[in-house]
Formats: sequence, C-alpha cells, structure tokens
Amino acid sequence: MTSARHRLGGRRTGAGPIIDGRAEAVAELMLEVAQCFFRIRAVGRKTGLITSWGGGAFGFLRSLALLGPLTVPRIAQMRPTSRQRMQRLADELAAEGLVEFIDNPRHRRSKLVRLTPKGDARYLELNARFLSVASTVGAALTEKDVRRAIEIVRQLSDEMQTRS
Repeated sequence: MTSARHRLGGRRTGAGPIIDGRAEAVAELMLEVAQCFFRIRAVGRKTGLITSWGGGAFGFLRSLALLGPLTVPRIAQMRPTSRQRMQRLADELAAEGLVEFIDNPRHRRSKLVRLTPKGDARYLELNARFLSVASTVGAALTEKDVRRAIEIVRQLSDEMQTRS
C-alpha cells in the first residue's frame, strides 16, 4: 500500500505546523472515509437506498423517526447542507406523502416537519434494507472494532464541524 507521505505529498516545510506521523495518519484516515463515502453512495444507489432525490431522503426520514418533528432549519443545521436544500427535500417528501408540515408552538412562521404514517412505513422499509446491506459488510471486524471506529470517525466529524 502507498504510504501516507507519498499519497499526501510529503512533509510541509517552512512556517506552519510540523507534519508528523500522527498528522499523516489522520489525513489518510480522512481520505479513506471520503473514499468509503463514495462507495457507500454507489451501493446505496444500486440498492435503492439513495433515490432520485439523493441520499438525504433516508437521513431526513431517519432524523424525524428518531427525534420527532423538527424544523427545516434545524434539520439543515444537523447536516453539512443548506436550509434551501433541506426545504426542497422536505417539499418533495411532502408531495410523496411521507412528511407533513404542522404548526410549531415555538415559532409562528417556521413549521415543524413530521413523518406521516406512510413516511414511517417507508423509513422502516429503508432502514431494514440498510441493515441488511450493513450485515454483509465488514465480516472480519468485531462489534468492538466497529464501535471504536464509530467513536473515532464521530470525534473527527465533530472537530471538523467546529472548523466549518
């Protein structure tokens, strides 16, 4: 396998942070996560988890299933995307009868979005399909390995969020 130094172009010289082995390893991990994302997206398209509206639909439905009704701005805050993109997605999901807009007792103009019974059923169907795919991946890994990887990726994601 190509070393991180070769793949990333070597150590940086001059002013700025010293690039050590740990930094190179973190950078390589970030690149691997990005590459993994694109492969996951390809499998998602092939299995129908990612539809014509994109991968956001499953995540959008999942957020509502797990957290209950949310405003569109709140959903956008939870993702690295714009409020406008989430509004378009909410409108498309509402047109499909999967979500509905309801009054928000905390804000007159910002409606809450919630799952409809049809949306809940679709979420359960997609989640079952997702778990089926997940059950066939990483067979050589233990649950402990996977949970540690989750912790690491989540920590990196949280740190990157504070920088964006």
